[in-house]
Amino acid sequence: MTSRDAPRLKTVRQRHGPAAEPAAHVLRQFRQIFNAVKTHFQQVERKAGLGGAQIWALSVVRDTPDIGISDLSRAMDIHQSTASNLVKALVARELVAVGKGSNDRRAVQLRLLPAGAKALKRSPGPYAGVLPAAIGTLDDKTLKRLQQDLAKLIEALNADDAAGGIPLAEL
Repeated sequence: MTSRDAPRLKTVRQRHGPAAEPAAHVLRQFRQIFNAVKTHFQQVERKAGLGGAQIWALSVVRDTPDIGISDLSRAMDIHQSTASNLVKALVARELVAVGKGSNDRRAVQLRLLPAGAKALKRSPGPYAGVLPAAIGTLDDKTLKRLQQDLAKLIEALNADDAAGGIPLAEL
């Protein structure tokens, strides 16, 4: 730092000083969360060779044989078109098989193939990701408060509601 930087740094400290400390702390907390999520998805991709959303989808298909795309989208809390795109990628890699329903020939049924089971074995858990797993450990009171507080932040960001249906692993 040079002597001519000192006045500018002093002004920055005044604008972003003690009053900004809680905001800076919250920002650091979000960074910790995002970095934990990012690190997990990087480990998944490195070990399994697939993205986090693909691994999650494989685990849902494994746990619910003959699941349809609509039910898969509900299980993952994602848009149906996102689930359909995930399935197309998994089918192309021969990790999942698509069959037709016995009652409704238009309905598809998904089954895990041996290569998909191997990918799951290589992948570190939790399959749904570390953030959903961590959120799942919170009590109802904390979840309700967090939901209300995050709603305020989402409003301040003017964030797109549709973005809530995109898995973090896809971002």
